[in-house]
Amino acid sequence: MAIYNFSAGPAVLPHEVLLQAKEELLDWHGNGMSVMEMSHRGKEFMGIAAQAEQDLRDLLAIPANYKVLFLQGGAHLQFAMIPLNLLRGKASADYVNTGEWSKKAIGEAKKFCDVNVVANNADRNFSYVPAFNTWQLDPNAAYLHYTSNETIGGVEFNWVPDTGVVPLVADMSSHILSRPMDVSKYGLIYAGAQKNIGPAGLCIVIVREDLVGHAYPGIPTMLDYKTHADNDSMYNTPPTYGIYMAGLVFQWLKRNGGLAAMEKVNMTKAKLLYDAIDTSSGFYHCPVTVSDRSRMNVPFTLKDNVLDSEFLKQADANGLLQLKGHRSVGGMRASIYNAMPLAGVQALVSFMNDFALKKG
Repeated sequence: MAIYNFSAGPAVLPHEVLLQAKEELLDWHGNGMSVMEMSHRGKEFMGIAAQAEQDLRDLLAIPANYKVLFLQGGAHLQFAMIPLNLLRGKASADYVNTGEWSKKAIGEAKKFCDVNVVANNADRNFSYVPAFNTWQLDPNAAYLHYTSNETIGGVEFNWVPDTGVVPLVADMSSHILSRPMDVSKYGLIYAGAQKNIGPAGLCIVIVREDLVGHAYPGIPTMLDYKTHADNDSMYNTPPTYGIYMAGLVFQWLKRNGGLAAMEKVNMTKAKLLYDAIDTSSGFYHCPVTVSDRSRMNVPFTLKDNVLDSEFLKQADANGLLQLKGHRSVGGMRASIYNAMPLAGVQALVSFMNDFALKKG
């Protein structure tokens, strides 16, 4: 029986990548060492890291005036590093609140500056993206931060806010690399790796060079982007195996047609699953506004939550794992990242249809 992992993170990795990592685990390219054993300053790992950065630059067409940083601490640490580095003497920053991860970013930023919440979708339980013409933007803000895909609530921006000269900052943890994008529209992009890039432990930051070097006076050395930019992410020992695995994923993406090809597959998978929900005669329900539904994280409920435990038990028995929704919202959630094959979504839809037929 095939096993399909719908976890929101740490999440499924491409099968090809796992096989390659297995083959290279004990002996990387005849070197006699595992990547886990290599010095981060040795020529072997320096080459791995350089190739990973170049492949990421190729995939996202990252302009030359942007730094790519391989950091640790996940998105949570970025919630603090961003205001500490990007306030640049200003007193406030703009934030969009579209769900749980936005709220965490806002809460951390409030420790360092005044936060102007320019838009908020709490009035409808975080189920839509607020229209841009309703945002209360501050032209003097240090930056504007938004979470472009809310992993928990399943709300995704399908457009990029135009903030003019105010730097745009985006938490893209759960949908980076799922579609082509214009990096030049952003001042800073960050993403925890454990959803669409690789194993937990690595966080990627893409930051415009002019925003580096203005950190809050007296902050710890490790929280200054300039520390990492000046040292090619090697100021301290980086998450070497995480970088290696991310590099394998980047190569896998390039072999499979890049982000344009990946977007087509992701659209097909998402449509298949949402169609199954929407045509179930109310047995299943997705609370997110249709135009703002995430292609990566699909939340849904059953018509009677008494059936939830039975649904999950039978799903597990059919090799469909990690479908329980986040504890803050309940219900179900299927995360269908790049590495989730179409066959996995087809198997889930077949099970859902069968379950609804029997229990509806």
